[in-house]
Amino acid sequence: MVITIASGKGGTGKTTVAVNLAHTIAQDNQHSTWLVDCDVEAPNAALFLQPTFVEEVPVERLLPVIDNEKCTACGVCVHACQFNALAIAGGKVLFFKELCHACGSCTLVCPEDAILEEPELVGMLQKGYSGPLQFAQGTLEIGFSSPTPVIRSLKKWILPEQSNDIFLLDASPGTSCPVVETMRGSDYVLFVTEPTPFGLHDLKLVAELNEKEFQLPAGIVINKSGDNDAEIEQFAQEKDLPILMRIPLSRQFAEAYSSGKLLVEEVPALRSAFLDLYRSIHRDVTKENR
Repeated sequence: MVITIASGKGGTGKTTVAVNLAHTIAQDNQHSTWLVDCDVEAPNAALFLQPTFVEEVPVERLLPVIDNEKCTACGVCVHACQFNALAIAGGKVLFFKELCHACGSCTLVCPEDAILEEPELVGMLQKGYSGPLQFAQGTLEIGFSSPTPVIRSLKKWILPEQSNDIFLLDASPGTSCPVVETMRGSDYVLFVTEPTPFGLHDLKLVAELNEKEFQLPAGIVINKSGDNDAEIEQFAQEKDLPILMRIPLSRQFAEAYSSGKLLVEEVPALRSAFLDLYRSIHRDVTKENR
């Protein structure tokens, strides 16, 4: 079962929910449990879990290299490139690396075999464990603008085609390509929000993304819950999204997660609430698959 944990905005407590839910499931469940940090631009789940990493692999992309001795500047590669990464000037083919999507089209169509491909490091993948919990994360190299290839490689590395394991994917904030790639292939999406105008606005965006692109069964966790939940509740009712858990607005909780501590260890009474959250998700996924 693959569960994506998403939020429209940063700071709602998405990673807090992810690490505490994963830790609780791993402590209680018979199946192997993974937490996969797909926020590759700023992975921070490891700060809470302090995992021991046992394996690391690079993520590379293949970039074209023009052999000017063979190149006749015929322009076939330029016309084939959909991203304007190639151009002809002064009788030579110029390459703009920042625009390249490493699709390989130019190499494939070159009639003179004048384009070679060389690997370039774009990210790093790591996996290990934190107690009984399996853990993996990806990290985008500084200077690269697209995290999607790293997320795709991370999922391919960790998620098998068939498995009884439980995989929790901690998505990046927002609703752009990295979140889409993280949600792709999931069985369930858990929205983490907060009862603020920004929290509601961005909850609507990520719920709309799921509704239009994936139609995954979904539920909501309200973090910093208190007297202002009414608008979240109204939206949840309109969209038939169950509110599966409320984490109260608490100074004790804020001090714990700001210090990198797990809530379920600082406040053991929360463990049963996170277990109930997992059981609700499992029940919805099972019902959906019937």
